[in-house]
Amino acid sequence: MRGPTPGTNDVDVLVVGGGPVGLTLALELGRQGVRTRLIDKRPAPGKLPKMERCNARTMENYRRLGIADRIRAAGLAGDVPMDVFICWGDLTNPPLVHHEYPSVSAMQGTVADSHDGTLPAEPYQLISQYTLEPLLMEVLGETDGVEVVPACELVSFEEVDGGVVATVDHRGVEEQIRASYLVGCDGGSSVVRRRLGIELRGESLLQMRQALFYSEDLFERIPIGKGRHYHFADQEHSFLIVQDDKKHFSLHARVETDEEMPALFERILGFDVDYETLYVGTWQQRLMVADAYRSGRVLMAGDAVHLVIPTGGLGMNTGAGDAVDLAWKLAGTVHGWGGPGLLDSYEAERRPIGLRNVAASRKAASGRRTWRAEWTPEIAERSEAGDRARARLAEVADREQRWSNDLYGIELGYRYDGSPLIVPEDGGDQQPPDANSFQYTPTTWPGARLPHVWAEPGVAVQDLVGKEYALLRVGAATGVDAAPFAAAYGEFGAPFSVVDLTGEDARAVYGEGLLLVRPDLHVAWRGPSLPDDVGTVVRRSLGRAER
Repeated sequence: MRGPTPGTNDVDVLVVGGGPVGLTLALELGRQGVRTRLIDKRPAPGKLPKMERCNARTMENYRRLGIADRIRAAGLAGDVPMDVFICWGDLTNPPLVHHEYPSVSAMQGTVADSHDGTLPAEPYQLISQYTLEPLLMEVLGETDGVEVVPACELVSFEEVDGGVVATVDHRGVEEQIRASYLVGCDGGSSVVRRRLGIELRGESLLQMRQALFYSEDLFERIPIGKGRHYHFADQEHSFLIVQDDKKHFSLHARVETDEEMPALFERILGFDVDYETLYVGTWQQRLMVADAYRSGRVLMAGDAVHLVIPTGGLGMNTGAGDAVDLAWKLAGTVHGWGGPGLLDSYEAERRPIGLRNVAASRKAASGRRTWRAEWTPEIAERSEAGDRARARLAEVADREQRWSNDLYGIELGYRYDGSPLIVPEDGGDQQPPDANSFQYTPTTWPGARLPHVWAEPGVAVQDLVGKEYALLRVGAATGVDAAPFAAAYGEFGAPFSVVDLTGEDARAVYGEGLLLVRPDLHVAWRGPSLPDDVGTVVRRSLGRAER
């Protein structure tokens, strides 16, 4: 690294933090021609499975980056069921509840046969953080314009004319980096957020203990069935998670000491198995959102601005959504086609999603607490009283546990209502789907994610749009002259394309007419024909609307 030269910037964007969110942001920026440097205080990626699933929306975004198949190859094998079990005693007893969820391979087949927009282009993928981080690091090494610097810790930063000067400690030597923008992806204890004086607000729930175990043959020997999550109806709130290689297992529980975790692990298994304890530690469940996501040329994403407990799997995935939203807006600003409102819209769009996803995780956690509250000592008894207690808990758990696992609506149905980049629509009697519903309803309402439709077998409409604004002409609207849009975007040098869709599926899901989608595939405007003032629509989508 080198120090700043007066009047110039070393990089366009300095990303602080090399977790999945920072890595995803750096990758998105690099693919969009933004000179990026990522620093991470760790000398190498971590070894703990802090996250264990990329949800459908995240996998759609990785598909657009061209790395979905690489992630699947590194993650849980495609033929393993994603089932969830609620158990009593140990794994030798029949489960109280067994919720079946298809393997990735089975889900891919279902997606291939789906034509109504209700499913994503990519299903979920179980992949542990300690697997995902090195993979993303490898991809970054293949990406021009991105530099990754490990063992480099942010000390301080100062906004100056035309940029930010960051002082870093790189292997014991203080250096300076000058960037046009700095983005803090440095986790819940974010140095960036604390130096900005921005507060996280919300609530703290349970303190849990986590252990990571390694066993060569445990997964193949589980007698009650193969899956990914095994919850136990016990006093300790025990929860066993299968990691992506099926040889690492994380156990979360409420116990007093680290020493109790291996004994608890042995107890809930119920049979002898060779294993090694790799880690034991504590963590605090928190549901919190930052007061702000930006201060001038300094922005934040991921856990730095929202803490979402693992229930529902929304933590890293919400952060990945931040990264995608922020990357194209930084690219537009750096490349000059974006107006001053482009970066302003980042907080306006993503902070409400952070609040929404925290609320969804709270609801999922409440469901889990509801069935755990049914626990009584009789659960463990082999008696009539035990049978009744187990039946009562199972009835509640069968309903309440689903809030943690059935949330396509939260993953896919978020909408940027009120965004300054979105042209609002008066639907009259027609109202958009509930954006907070756990059930997903496909919609092209302005601000929504463009629903997945196959343009042809194996080719999604999402695949036909790059990192540009695109006018989708659907059905009879293919005859509409797109020149006014092309000219309006061309005036500012913004990337723009036209995609014609004549298939029955596209017409059924999108309706006949025009859809203007942004580089992140959210609908900016829709209409049956050209708007009265194309320039106004375009300027708004670019963050150039008059205030």
